[in-house]
Amino acid sequence: MDQLLDYFTNHPLLAGGAAVMAILVTAFEARRWSERGTAVGPTEAVRMMNEGAVLVDVRGANQFKDGHIEGARNVPGDQIAAGSAPLTKLADKTLILCCDSGTAGGAAARTLARGGYGGKVFTLRGGLAAWRQENLPVVKG
Repeated sequence: MDQLLDYFTNHPLLAGGAAVMAILVTAFEARRWSERGTAVGPTEAVRMMNEGAVLVDVRGANQFKDGHIEGARNVPGDQIAAGSAPLTKLADKTLILCCDSGTAGGAAARTLARGGYGGKVFTLRGGLAAWRQENLPVVKG
């Protein structure tokens, strides 16, 4: 124990760097663990949609027209941040948020959680790219 204390006093930068790295790794893993339950894969999303969940595509209108999951509603992420009226009508519904890769959907889910959304919110893990990789249908228009 004395050697460890001597090390910390003789090498404060290395000891401080190790402490900072340990805190960052712990925070990153805690965040990843907390988001794990909110992301669903494409097949789980299909099951949830069959049970009444609403799929919300958070991409822009042009991207939505280029290809989207059938039955999805388009509410861009900036509208969600501004307190979008279409989502207030779905206050008690389970939502699955979808984007290209899952990143924007996660950000929109956090925005809804901070805003006190009443229903359950999930994200499509991997977004539309994962949906296409599973060879699930995409419609245009």
